[in-house]
Amino acid sequence: MAAELVEAMNMVKSFRVSDLQTLLASMGRSKSGLKQDLVGRALRLVQTEYSPELLKNVRQLYESRFPKTSGWLAARRPEGVPVAYSPLSSSPTASQGTDYLNGISKPLTAPAAEVKLVPLPFYQTLETLLPATELIPQNNDKLQDSQCIFELTPNQADQIRNASELRPGIRSIQVVLRICYSDSIGVQEDQYPPNIAVKVNQSYCHVPGYYPSNKPGVEPRRPCRPINITPWLHLSSVTNRVTITWGNFGKRYSVAVYLVRAFTAADLFNQLKLCSVESAERCRERIQDKLRFDPESEIATTGLRVSLICPLVKMRLGVPCRVLTCAHLQCFDAVFFLQMNEKKPTWTCPVCDKPAPFELLTIDGLCSEILKLTGEDVEEIEYLTDGSWRPIRDDKEKERERERSKTPEYSVVDICVPEANGHSPAHSSTSLTGRPGSSSSSMAAVPGAPAAGGVVVDLTLDSSSEEEGGGAGGDSEDTEDSADSPAPKRGRYNYDKDLVTAY
Repeated sequence: MAAELVEAMNMVKSFRVSDLQTLLASMGRSKSGLKQDLVGRALRLVQTEYSPELLKNVRQLYESRFPKTSGWLAARRPEGVPVAYSPLSSSPTASQGTDYLNGISKPLTAPAAEVKLVPLPFYQTLETLLPATELIPQNNDKLQDSQCIFELTPNQADQIRNASELRPGIRSIQVVLRICYSDSIGVQEDQYPPNIAVKVNQSYCHVPGYYPSNKPGVEPRRPCRPINITPWLHLSSVTNRVTITWGNFGKRYSVAVYLVRAFTAADLFNQLKLCSVESAERCRERIQDKLRFDPESEIATTGLRVSLICPLVKMRLGVPCRVLTCAHLQCFDAVFFLQMNEKKPTWTCPVCDKPAPFELLTIDGLCSEILKLTGEDVEEIEYLTDGSWRPIRDDKEKERERERSKTPEYSVVDICVPEANGHSPAHSSTSLTGRPGSSSSSMAAVPGAPAAGGVVVDLTLDSSSEEEGGGAGGDSEDTEDSADSPAPKRGRYNYDKDLVTAY
């Protein structure tokens, strides 16, 4: 039974829009909406109303599309592997006795009991202690108090006592309180009424608070999830009384109590590895279908770039994961995604912001192989039309080098070499007297001067004083050379300056 249910769910995940619409219409359900809505609706239909007739319809639709490859989905989830959730149904122990709400005895066959809550990945329902029953206001006050009473059987109490601990003080077997809208059409998600407070046996229990919003003008959001009331219960035959305080503002709410097995993100990750891994061959087929030439399209796509960095934590992917109903090939890290949804359950794809329920998650086998074959420096790849891929390492490195080198590189010129600077040797050395070409004779007169061949530069002389000193030497050659040149300029100082030798 469990294996057939899992097989039917996997068949539904591979359906096209027309197949999903045909299945939903045959079971009297709405066939309007986007593909992800149709897939979710069909999966909930299989979970809640599983029957031989429904299984027959699913098989016929699947075999009409996959006449030759009908075995890959069955192999995708091995037989004997349980799923992390089960349809909500009343157990035999829940039908014994009478439950109470608002202090009034009510049978379990109340009309509000038709309300069905959505299965949650982190909880597996073991038994129903109180079926969904509507909260009825007693007066016109805005703040109402409603009570419900139930008892635990010895077997249920032993299950809770002997359960392992997920975290210190939190057991894996829990009694949870769930509240939703009183709508019998479809499957309802958890929804808290305003001003909610829960008191169990005269002690207030913890109700999840609001998440602060960093965006201006956006109100804080409150996560609606099952409320764990286990620590305040009597684990015996003593009656447990739960008082719910809620705001009566016109909307109708129903409350239910379940005995559940709680899972952690690590538990769901292990189930994901065992039950939902898409093979590399199937991933290549998906890439080829996506890049197949379309004659009606004006632009031919020859490749698709995919990042190996997780969009959630901006780190290299560890276990690449995708949603079957998403059109993109970009993956996100499965471990971080499950950990984030354990703390703040949104189940939204971090790439396209579309719904990403746990039953539609799959591990990308091709991307897993690529991560093993590439190094840490490869952050992006490109899928090609034939299903192959190539790393985009060179483009990244060139771009980084261009960013690193802001200025162009020039060759180093030694200004001490006269020929390299383009000047004559006479202009490259200056004597102590300011006269060019006489450095060798002047060096011998200075004590402690550098060795022969060194250049001595007078740093205190400017251009005007150098020209002035050169003209005062009285040399005939200098006089003849400077006959055609303009008259030398006067120095800025009227006194002789001390000479400093630069070593």
